[in-house]
Amino acid sequence: MKVYKFGGASVRNADGVRNLQKIIGDEHNLFIVVSAMGKTTNALEKVFEGVQHGDPQTSMERIAELREYHAAIINDLWHGPKQLERVEALFAELERIATQTDYDPRDAELWYDTIVAFGELISTSIISDYLAFAGTPNHWIDMRRGFRTEQRHKDAGVDIAASAPLLRAEIAAAAPGIDIFIGQGFIGGAPDGSTTTLGREGSDYSAAVVANILDAESMSVWKDVDGVMNADPKIFPDAVQIPELNYLDTIELAYSGAQVIHPKTIKPLQNKNIPLYVRPFGDKRKPGTVIRGISSPVEVPILILKKGQVLLTIRSRDLSFVLEEKLGTIFSLLERFRIKTNLVHNSAVNLSLCVDTTWHIDEAVAALREAGFDVLKTDDMELLTIRGYTEELFLRYAQIGPKVFIRQTTQSTVRVVRKQ
Repeated sequence: MKVYKFGGASVRNADGVRNLQKIIGDEHNLFIVVSAMGKTTNALEKVFEGVQHGDPQTSMERIAELREYHAAIINDLWHGPKQLERVEALFAELERIATQTDYDPRDAELWYDTIVAFGELISTSIISDYLAFAGTPNHWIDMRRGFRTEQRHKDAGVDIAASAPLLRAEIAAAAPGIDIFIGQGFIGGAPDGSTTTLGREGSDYSAAVVANILDAESMSVWKDVDGVMNADPKIFPDAVQIPELNYLDTIELAYSGAQVIHPKTIKPLQNKNIPLYVRPFGDKRKPGTVIRGISSPVEVPILILKKGQVLLTIRSRDLSFVLEEKLGTIFSLLERFRIKTNLVHNSAVNLSLCVDTTWHIDEAVAALREAGFDVLKTDDMELLTIRGYTEELFLRYAQIGPKVFIRQTTQSTVRVVRKQ
C-alpha cells in the first residue's frame, strides 16, 4: 500500500482534480487523503461565525457561495450540469446546522469542528465520484469512523492503537477487487461520536497515521513546489530545493515554522521507518524531496519565516521569578487555551514567549493576569529562524535594531523575533 496526500491548492479546480486522476494513473493498492478544495475551510469558518453570532443569513450566504464554487467544479468535470447525491446530502446537512443550531458558547470548539469538516467530506465525495466516472473504481471512507481521536477539539491527536481496527474495518467493507481508497485529511471522531479536527494543515498528519496503520511502503505529499525548499521562494527568491532530509531535521524545521510538512506528521512515519516524498503536483516525473531515517547532510542554509506571531512578556507581580514554580503555572495556562509556544527567552524577572496568534490569545492573557502575572502583549510579530547561517545572512537578517525584539544564537542557528 502507498499513501498519497493532496492539499487544497492541488484540487482547487476541475483541472486539479483531473491532474490528480492522471497522477494516480494505473496505480493499485493506494490510499488517497485529500484536503478541502481551495479556500473552502476559510469560507466554512465564516459559516461558523454566523452560527456563533446568531446570524443564519450570513451563514447561508457563505454556504450558497460554496455550493456555487463546488457546482462549477462538478459541472466542469462532467461537462455539463450534474448533481452528486452525497454532495447534495452534505450541503443539506450543513444548511440544517446553520439554521437550526441552538448555539451554546461552551460548545464553540465542537461546533467549529463539526462545520469545518464539511470541506473535506465534500471534496472527497466529488473526487471519489469523478474517479469512478473516469474509470478508476474506489471506496470512499468517512474518516470520522476511521480515526478515533482524543476527546478534544480543534487540535486533536489520533489514538493510533484504537484507530487501527476501525480503519481496517472500513477498508474491508470495500467491494471485492477495490484497492483504491479515498479518505479525508484533517478530521476524525472523538470517543463520544462528535467530529474532531487535527489542527490546521493536519491532513499531512492524517496521511502519516494512515501510512502507519497500513504499514505503507511510502507516503507522498503532492504540492505546488518541486520539493522541500531551503526557504519560501515567495519571500526569499534565491531559494533552492533540498533533495533529501532525515526525520529529525524535518521535525526541527517543522517546529520552527516550515510550512511544507505538518509538525505532527513525522512521528507516525518514523515509528515504522516509512519514507516520505514531497513531490510536485504539476510534474510527477520530478523526484521531489525524500525524508527518511538517514540522509546526506543539508549543505545550504535554511531560512524559515513564521508570521502571525505574538510576543508575550510575563513578569511575576512579586518579582520572585522562581522558575520551577512559575513556569509550570504559565505553560499549563497556555496549554489550556491551545497556545503554541515557538520561542522561550527568560531573564531574572521576565519570561518572553513568542507564540502563535489564535482566537484564544486574549483569554490566555487574561488568565495569566488573574494568576498574578503582569503581561505585555505585542502583536504583529514574526519569527525568523536561520539554520546553518552564514556571516552574510547574520548581518542581513539578525542585526539588532528597532524592529528586533529578541535574538537567540547558537553555533548553527540564529532565531530573531521582530516586528512584521
